[in-house]
Amino acid sequence: MVKVIAGLKGSGKTKQLIGLVDEALEKENGDVVVIERGTGLLTDINHRARLIDTDDYPITGYHTLEGFVSGMNAANFDITHIFFDNLTKIVSNDDTSVAATFLAWLEGFSKDHEVDFTLTLSLDAASLPETIKKYM
Repeated sequence: MVKVIAGLKGSGKTKQLIGLVDEALEKENGDVVVIERGTGLLTDINHRARLIDTDDYPITGYHTLEGFVSGMNAANFDITHIFFDNLTKIVSNDDTSVAATFLAWLEGFSKDHEVDFTLTLSLDAASLPETIKKYM
């Protein structure tokens, strides 16, 4: 499963994401990972979730993020859910067509490896293409 939470800055996306992380920690029988750029969620995320700051790794775009996710899964088959806070900030790219391709990749990865993905996009939800809206 891939779920997108989109909206402009200040619309409550991160707060909603934090609630979904807490829900996943309670309901799922596996490891929960939260990926963000920076450490803004350090005090907001339950300590049972693995918080990863992408500034600590050379993630330069969607392809390297695909490799990063694949490597995490290869090292830990117990991951059940990966959350991304502000995907376009993580990869430094707000091109929605490239984001849609990445979401399709996540969908396939989710089916193949039984990992769910939830992510936020700091973009106007109404202006997103259907290739992204289908995940909302």
